[in-house]
Amino acid sequence: MIDSADVRRIALSLPETVEKEAWEMPTFRVAGKMFITIPDDETSFAVRCPIHERQELIAAEPRKFWVPPHEAGSAWVRVRLAELEDMDELRDILVDSWKQAAPTRLVEAFPRTE
Repeated sequence: MIDSADVRRIALSLPETVEKEAWEMPTFRVAGKMFITIPDDETSFAVRCPIHERQELIAAEPRKFWVPPHEAGSAWVRVRLAELEDMDELRDILVDSWKQAAPTRLVEAFPRTE
C-alpha cells in the first residue's frame, strides 16, 4: 500500500527538492516554492493544480481527488493515498506538481519519461 513515506521518498528524489516543516506538517519545496504538503493524518497529500484542471480531476475521480473548504480558492488539490492505482501514478502526480513550481532550467533538464 502506498503511504506518506513513498510521497517523501519520491519528492526528495526530484531535483533540488527540500523538505521543510510548515504548519506543523512536512512540506516539499523547489527553489523556495512549495509543491507538496502532507497533512498530519498522512492519509492524503496536497499538490499544486490549476483550478480549471482541479475541477475536472474531482469530477472524474471524486474518491481520489478533493479539496477541503478552506482551500477552495487555492490552486491545490488533495489526493487520497488509498485511492492511488500504483507508484507510477503517485510519481506522475508529484512530478507534475514539481514542474509547476520548479524554475524553467530544472524543468528543461528533467528527463522526459513520456
